[in-house]
Amino acid sequence: MMWQAARALMIRDLQLLWARRGDALQPALFALLTVVLFALGLGGDAKSLAPVAAAVLWLAALLAGLLALDNLFRGDAEDGSLEQWMLAPVPLWWLVLVRTLMHWATTALPLVIAVPLLGELLHLPHAQLPVLMLSLLLGTPILSLLGAVVAALTVGMRRAGILVALLALPLYVPVLVFGAGSVAAHAQGFDAVGALLLLGAGLALALALAPVTAAAALRIAHS
Repeated sequence: MMWQAARALMIRDLQLLWARRGDALQPALFALLTVVLFALGLGGDAKSLAPVAAAVLWLAALLAGLLALDNLFRGDAEDGSLEQWMLAPVPLWWLVLVRTLMHWATTALPLVIAVPLLGELLHLPHAQLPVLMLSLLLGTPILSLLGAVVAALTVGMRRAGILVALLALPLYVPVLVFGAGSVAAHAQGFDAVGALLLLGAGLALALALAPVTAAAALRIAHS
């Protein structure tokens, strides 16, 4: 039953994504514009861009996910689907997890796939690319899971976009520090395994706690 519910929710989300494909492209376009503006602002010089390329790509991924965060549960709350989630014969945390993974797959994953191309635009050293992609694969799901908790807390508020950003950004800072820091440590000749292990531990903890917390917040918001 849980897998059937997950499959039905994923199909529905993909259909809605296709129907609103213009809106769905906004996070990716925003990330691309962020990278391009950084490249233009620093003059396109490889000596200026290479040291900050990993941090810029991490920041672009963070902001792209944040852009679509406010609508994570709001559409379901407005059309009554969220009430059906709570009445469904599957745990609410499971549906929250599926929706969060879909959010990650449609906002962060395309950017991770495009990192090699964006890295060329920023003159990212090729030796840093594997560490950067691994840190993004470990860190961006944490951003989506933490964002799901914030989105659930603010689902009942109107025009909560700025509030969502204010609540989410402090939670995102440690992920950004360890994600970009792992690449910086590798670039300086230090071992990046420690930071990557911390990201892995954070991902495991977020997978265990964030869906349950977000589900509880959604129930409180609709009580």
